[in-house]
Amino acid sequence: MAHLPVLRIRREKEASIQRRHRWVFSGALLPVPEGLADGDTVHVATERGAILATGHYHPGGSIAVRILDFSETLIDSFFWSERIRQSAELRLAIGFPSKTTDCYRLINAEGDGLPGLIVDMYGSVAVIQTHTTGMARCVSDVAAAVDAQFKGKLTAIVHRDATATGQATRHLKGDSAEGTVHENGLVFHINWAEGQKTGFFLDQRDNRALLGSMSEGRDVLNAFCYTGGFSVYALANGAERVTSIDISERAMGMARRNHVANKLPNDRHELLCGDVFDHLADAKDHDLIILDPPAFAKHIKMRHNAVMAYKRLNLAALEKLRPGGLLFTFSCTQVVDRQQFEGAVLAAAIESGREVRVLQRMGHGPDHAVSIYHPEGDYLKGLVLHLA
Repeated sequence: MAHLPVLRIRREKEASIQRRHRWVFSGALLPVPEGLADGDTVHVATERGAILATGHYHPGGSIAVRILDFSETLIDSFFWSERIRQSAELRLAIGFPSKTTDCYRLINAEGDGLPGLIVDMYGSVAVIQTHTTGMARCVSDVAAAVDAQFKGKLTAIVHRDATATGQATRHLKGDSAEGTVHENGLVFHINWAEGQKTGFFLDQRDNRALLGSMSEGRDVLNAFCYTGGFSVYALANGAERVTSIDISERAMGMARRNHVANKLPNDRHELLCGDVFDHLADAKDHDLIILDPPAFAKHIKMRHNAVMAYKRLNLAALEKLRPGGLLFTFSCTQVVDRQQFEGAVLAAAIESGREVRVLQRMGHGPDHAVSIYHPEGDYLKGLVLHLA
């Protein structure tokens, strides 16, 4: 086994690794050997030098090491092929892909034991998104393992490097930038080269289906609609009318394409490009409102501002719902946990003075596996609320 630098941790911090949490914080480390670069592969050891884990070193932030394996492991082509194979077999076991759905998450970072790495499948296209320098440096090995898992049948492999300025995108195989996929039998155009995340919010699949089951006969407002996923489900399931709004003109263009691709009625769908808060101030009342905003905070120091933004947004929506109306409200802000999010919604409900009931709590689908040892990975939080 190739020699790797060894980082020792303080005795009182060993318990975290023994509990199989994949983050080693900078304060847990004893002085680090000189010469280490961002993304280097290292071993993590006890004060006495017993190897506990292998991971990627990232100086300068609060998370100093992201653990790839809880042993003295060689991170080579066999390691990557085994991890990709295990993840692919899990997805097959839970029904991905299927006859009606060919887009799903193959690798969900810590949930699949590979912190900093996302791999999403769009039919015959794999989109690899790296969130750490260590994973970005390993992308060729990851791509080779993914391609081998699908026996060379992938038409494109795209790398989106979230650590680069402006999220750099390059093709590792093929050159297609967009295409069509199916989700629960519906059709969606995806731009995996330039769209948000890897091109589509795959984590909302089950919640879109739930929304569809409650949409018949309702007047629906889809706020922060992005490419119109919730709107397509609502119209396909009998919504009387849908208004879709997003501030991005490009997203609205894709929402229009998705509407057309599913042969939905034009006279029941209005697409608006604009600010959601401004629209809610003047909007008419609706029977169902969807709030799926972008992350209001990406750093813990912005948590309070995010919580207040959720309260303000949900209050504005509650005031625009007719009696008997439904509110689907979400937070994808990792630094705001479920209790804090629901507290903000509660504060909005109290201020609205209306009778509000929780019908269901929502999260991401089973292809977005979450390690029980890493609760931080449970980032998507949602509520279905009913107003009397």
